[in-house]
Amino acid sequence: MLFAARSATALHRLLDVLPVFAGDDRISRRFTLVPGSDFSIEALTAVERAGARTVPWEEACRRSYDLVLLASPKGDIGLLRGPRVLLPHGAGFGKTVRGEGSPSVPSGLDPAFLLPHGRAVASVHALAHPSQLTRLASVSPQAAARARVVGDPTLERVLASRSHRDHYRAALATGGRKLIVLTSTWGPESLLRRHPTWPAELLAVLPYDAYQVALIVHPNERSRLGTFDLAESLSPARDAGLVLADAYEEWAAVLVAADAVITDHGSTALYAAALGRPLIGAYDGGEELIPGSPMAEFLERCPHLTELSPKGLEDALARHRPDAVKALADSAFAERGNALERLRSEVYRLLDLAPPAVPVHARVLPPPRAATRVPAAFVVRAWCDGSHVRVERFPAFTDAPAHHMAAEYGVAGERHVQSSGLLYRRAARPASALPAMAMAWTAAGWTADVLDDYPGCRTAAVVLSPSRCLVRLRSGASLAVRISPYRDGGRLLHADPAAVLSALHAWWGSRAGTAAWPAAVTCVVGGRPFQAVVSPATAAEEQALL
Repeated sequence: MLFAARSATALHRLLDVLPVFAGDDRISRRFTLVPGSDFSIEALTAVERAGARTVPWEEACRRSYDLVLLASPKGDIGLLRGPRVLLPHGAGFGKTVRGEGSPSVPSGLDPAFLLPHGRAVASVHALAHPSQLTRLASVSPQAAARARVVGDPTLERVLASRSHRDHYRAALATGGRKLIVLTSTWGPESLLRRHPTWPAELLAVLPYDAYQVALIVHPNERSRLGTFDLAESLSPARDAGLVLADAYEEWAAVLVAADAVITDHGSTALYAAALGRPLIGAYDGGEELIPGSPMAEFLERCPHLTELSPKGLEDALARHRPDAVKALADSAFAERGNALERLRSEVYRLLDLAPPAVPVHARVLPPPRAATRVPAAFVVRAWCDGSHVRVERFPAFTDAPAHHMAAEYGVAGERHVQSSGLLYRRAARPASALPAMAMAWTAAGWTADVLDDYPGCRTAAVVLSPSRCLVRLRSGASLAVRISPYRDGGRLLHADPAAVLSALHAWWGSRAGTAAWPAAVTCVVGGRPFQAVVSPATAAEEQALL
C-alpha cells in the first residue's frame, strides 16, 4: 500500500487514516512524496519521525500497488499504478486558489484536477458531507459517480479526544485562564499575512493571569517561511507566552483545550465548530472565500473582533450564537463517529480483503506542549481598596501605565531586574538534592542580599511552594505569606504566587508603613479572589534553602 503525499497538509490527513489498517499484518505501508508542490519541504518530516519506510517518487511510479491513498488531486498522480482513494486535504471546500484550475471551484472538487484529460484520478473519492457530493455533481457528474460520503477521519480524532480537555489544558499550563486560539490559513488573505502583529498585540492587552493565547498556522505557511523563520517572526509574542501549535496533531489538541477561536476563512474553524467552541471572525474579505459556501455564510453573520482589547474580545464572545456554530459544523461533517468504519469498508472492498474483525477506533491526540517561553518580567496594574487588591499583569514590553514592574531574578534580563520594585525567585530544589559541599542561599539571606544589590527594589520574595512565600520588605521585615486556593465548584484553583506577591507589594505601598501582622488580604488575580495571610516569618521559613 502506498501513501502518496504532495504537501505536509496532505500527509497529515493520510496519517489520520492509519487506524483503518491497524493490526493487519497482511498490509505493508510505504510513503512517497508527489513532486511539484511549493509546500513539499516539510512534507515527510512526520513520517521520518515515526520511522516509516519511504519510496522515491521514480521508484513508486515503476511499481504497482494494491492501493494508493492520496489527499490531493494535484500532481502527476495518474502515474501511480493501482486503485487510488482520494481523501479531502481539508474541510468544507470553502476556499479557492487564484490562478489554479477552474475559477471559484476548490481544487478538491475541481474537474480540472479530478478528471485531467478526461480520465479520473481516483477509483473512490471520499467526501465528508452529502452537500459536497451535490456540489461535485453540479460541476462534474462523471467525478461524482466515483464519490462516496464517508465522513472526516481527522474530525474523528478530534471528537475522540474531547474527554482529554482537562489533560490538554494542564499540559499547556492554562490553569483558570481563558485559552484564546488564533487560526490562520495560508495565502495572502490569511490572518497572519494581513495581521502579522496580532498575536503580540493581543498578548500586550490581555491580562496574563486571565487569558492565554495560542496560534495555529496552516502547514503551507510553515513550509513557505520555514519553521525557524516563522518562530523568529513571532518572537515578541512567544516571549510573552504565545503557544505556537505544531502542524501535526498538536493543533487539534489545542482546539480541544480552547475556550474561543478567532478565525479567518480557513477550514480549521470547522473543527472548532464541531467542538462547539465560540468562533470570532477575523476575515477582511477578498477573492479566496467562495461565495455561498458554508464558511462564507457563517462569516457574514458571526461576531467579529472590532478592537484588540479585553472589552472587544468579551463583546464578541457575548454575541456568540451556539446555533450558528452548530449549523456550520453540520454543514461540513456527516457520519460523525462512523467515518473510519465507512472508509475501511471502501478500501477493503478495493483490496478484495475481509477487514480485520476488531472495530476501528480513532487515535486519541497526544497532549500539546506548553509555551516554550513565558514572561519573566511583568508590568503590573494594581487597584487597592482596603484589604482588597486587584492586579493585572502584562508582558514587560507593554507601554501602558502601571503601578510597578515585577521580575523573576535569575530568569529576567538585567535591565528589567534593575527596573523592578518587586524581585522574586522560585525555590529550585529541596536540600536533599544538594550535592556534597554545595553552597546554597537561605531564603532570608537571598532576600536581604538582593535588596542590598538593587536599591530600586522595595520587596524581595522567594516562592517556596504554590501556597507559601518568604518576603522581605525594604523596612527589613521578614514575612511569611500563605495563599489559599480558590474553590471553583469541585475544583481548586491556585494563583501564580508571583501574581499574589505583586498584589501584596501594592498593598504594602498603600499602607505607608502602617500594616500590622498578621494581616489577611484578598488578592484578586485573573478576576478571582485569593486569600493571603501575612505573618512574621518563622526561623524555619527564613532558613529554607534555595
